[in-house]
Amino acid sequence: MTHNHPVELDSACTPQDIESRSFAIIDEELPPPRPFEGPLWQVARRCIHTLGDTEIINDLRLNPAGLEAGVAALMRGCTVYTDTRMAAAGLPMRRLTPLGVTVTPIMALPGLDELARAGGTTRSRAGLESLAQQMSGHIMVIGNAPTALLGLLDVLEQGAPPPALIVGMPVGFVNAAQAKELLHRTSWPHFTLLGRKGGSAVAAACVNALADMALEQRGLAHAAAL
Repeated sequence: MTHNHPVELDSACTPQDIESRSFAIIDEELPPPRPFEGPLWQVARRCIHTLGDTEIINDLRLNPAGLEAGVAALMRGCTVYTDTRMAAAGLPMRRLTPLGVTVTPIMALPGLDELARAGGTTRSRAGLESLAQQMSGHIMVIGNAPTALLGLLDVLEQGAPPPALIVGMPVGFVNAAQAKELLHRTSWPHFTLLGRKGGSAVAAACVNALADMALEQRGLAHAAAL
């Protein structure tokens, strides 16, 4: 079967043009009034862009306290801990190095195999538990492992110092939705995407949006774009 109608391509071809055009399309498809506005819309729009899915707008949970705390932490040169190397790979250092921010994947911590076996749990949860006393003032990004998010909630309930911001967006069919619902019921500053959708890329997108805001406040946005 053949199709004779032409395929119309968008003229945007550079990375900057494609991103700008993508954001414009999202703005058109989700006109005001929106659940988010101002800086929170910048975060939401980047999440939508990353997943290519405007329908997530109804399941995103972003709040001003989380945004303010996240930007402040980045401007202090915090560490961003990620549950996977994939999430870390989604955080370009051109955005973070000018702020003095470092990225540490939990999976890169030493001795995780032994800790996981001893505790009968996943390496991501074991790594999270080993960081329990080091999270204060930093950002925790969980995009893949519900067990890591559940472990984080457990150590916080036990009195561990909370991070500045939790980006909890694990993806999947087993305990991902439940873990995110439990996170959303807490009072700790957080961003999440309710339901089964999520992933390392969209979790990283939240931090990238906040980093752009921090760079603008520092007057470093142009240097980071080069």
